[in-house]
Amino acid sequence: MSEHYDALETRDSAAREAALLAALPLQVAHARESSAALAQILKDVNPARVTNRQALAELPVIRKHELLERQQASRAIDGGDVFGGFSAVGYGKRMPRIFASPGPIYEPEGAAKDYWRMARAIFAAGFRPGELIHNCFSYHFVPAGSMMESGAHALGCTVFAGGTGQTEQQVQAMAQLRPAGYIGTPSFLKIIIDKAAEMGVALPSLKKAMFGGEAFPPSLRDWFAERGIAGYQCYATADLGSIAYETSAREGLVLDEEVILEIVRPGTGDPVAPGEVGEVVVTTLNPDYPLIRFGTGDLSAVLAGPCPSGRTNTRIKGWMGRADQTTKIRGMFVHPAQVADIVKRFPEVARARLVVTGEMANDAMTLKVETACGGPDALAAKIGEAIRDVTKLRGVVEFLLPGSLPNDGKVIEDARSYS
Repeated sequence: MSEHYDALETRDSAAREAALLAALPLQVAHARESSAALAQILKDVNPARVTNRQALAELPVIRKHELLERQQASRAIDGGDVFGGFSAVGYGKRMPRIFASPGPIYEPEGAAKDYWRMARAIFAAGFRPGELIHNCFSYHFVPAGSMMESGAHALGCTVFAGGTGQTEQQVQAMAQLRPAGYIGTPSFLKIIIDKAAEMGVALPSLKKAMFGGEAFPPSLRDWFAERGIAGYQCYATADLGSIAYETSAREGLVLDEEVILEIVRPGTGDPVAPGEVGEVVVTTLNPDYPLIRFGTGDLSAVLAGPCPSGRTNTRIKGWMGRADQTTKIRGMFVHPAQVADIVKRFPEVARARLVVTGEMANDAMTLKVETACGGPDALAAKIGEAIRDVTKLRGVVEFLLPGSLPNDGKVIEDARSYS
């Protein structure tokens, strides 16, 4: 049996990029025509010109708070669209289910087979047609359970809808049904295994697992491996579906074949240099929910080179934290976008990080900037003025050599003492 889900995973990288970029202007045009919200957001965009990544990077980033705000505003109107104008399909056969994430943000599920595109990730985690999967993602409110079940069905697997909770019943079902593997959060599988040991119940069929929704550190991966379970990660969101997935190589996560991914400077829409940590921004080719440049709020970075598993798509490091680093300083909120605004005023500055120190009610603010510019005194004064202008707060400027700041995606670092 093939080690890959299909031929798309191993196609030439240039051919993949050409196919994605050929589909991009069509998707932008479709989004403008079919989604009231995107018609407004992209009203000044000529879709025919969005044929490369440079043009894509000029479009606005849609962030989750904007999605929520538009939904809330629309729901406040009698007869308003619960999706805030982002869905391209309405109730009926083309939208069999609706889910809710905290906010609440409502997400449509379209009628397409494997709508959330999870089959590829499930295959990469070792599952094969004809196997039984014990699915312990929630089937209530959130789409996670349905995401995994629809992907498993597309792969040709049978699913036990375990859902969450009821640990003893989960153990009993696993012992009697003998699933090939588990899909859910890693923490819940650990709870199930610990409970099985406490009950004196063996789970010999459980050999593989695909995890999501939580961090999956190497220590936990090794814990499962010691018990004969090979666990792999997937990265998906309720808005976008599958974004990337882990392979047997265990070297980062490989992108799904139907997304265009960018890594941008937090608080901006500006792509970072290859390998630099930034916010994950995704454009999907989903016609039912055509999100263009959707900011996930997650931090990651692109890994260089192809995956040793033979898959040729771009790899990312996985989840590395959250991009929204908004911090309250001396009673004022300071946002990553404000730091970006300051940096854009000075071509001499390559990167910057705002570090907040001191104790509560006695905050000190230092903007650390990377620059190769000589004679920094005048520049420091100008940057200090920009800090006051943008944030309405005073801050110290500290110069660093290019490459000095850590590559961790942080634009604002809260180093205050709260003890």
